[in-house]
Amino acid sequence: MLMKQPIVSVKDFSLRIGEKTIVRDLSFDVHPGEVFALLGANGSGKTSTIRSLLGIYKSTDGTLHVDGKRYTPEQARLVGYLPEERGLYTRSKVLDTMIYFGELKGLGRDEAREFSLSYLDRVGLADKANTKIKKLSGGQQQKVQLGVAIIGEPKLLILDEPTKGLDPVNRKLLLDIVDELQNKGAAVIYITHLMEEVERLADRLLILKDGKARAYGGIAEVKKKFKSKSLEDVFVSIYNEKSTEAKDV
Repeated sequence: MLMKQPIVSVKDFSLRIGEKTIVRDLSFDVHPGEVFALLGANGSGKTSTIRSLLGIYKSTDGTLHVDGKRYTPEQARLVGYLPEERGLYTRSKVLDTMIYFGELKGLGRDEAREFSLSYLDRVGLADKANTKIKKLSGGQQQKVQLGVAIIGEPKLLILDEPTKGLDPVNRKLLLDIVDELQNKGAAVIYITHLMEEVERLADRLLILKDGKARAYGGIAEVKKKFKSKSLEDVFVSIYNEKSTEAKDV
């Protein structure tokens, strides 16, 4: 059976900002219909990699492709991005905000409105459609932000700490939505510090340390390589190792 072309292809990618090397010689692929966990401690290079993939940062070396080419704003409908730092217009109403972002992604106004209303009903926010975002709780804002990310059913969904601040009920709701998108063929890049979420959702993973890949592959494969029963043990093992390289100043 032929392997589908990866939706994300990163080859020999390095990023240097000023005198500091953030990412070193990184290569990985993400395929349609899989959840790919991108893991690492704070400062390991995860967010910088995503920003480079989306053209926010310019890579020093290597290539980063989305759907076979370097990402451009014209591919906005292809990608949904939920950053760790949220960016909603807090003075705008919930429904107006979702429709606005839907139109930015190329949806017609009626299509964006229909999707938004259906989504708000799904996540228990139908009665908040005409409420200003600043009046919502943090968890409610998080659900609106997810709706903005998935509007238009993107082929690639990038989720950075998506369940941060959610209670168990809403955390399960979000994870169920991720499952559904994956089942429809979307690729999901999932960034989290919660290894139980990775165990539940991910097909493959990459663990970064000091900007370099230290583990890459299927969940069972990585556990076997590190002779560990859990991903948490793998993660701790990697981060307890002493670096053999001189660090950049």
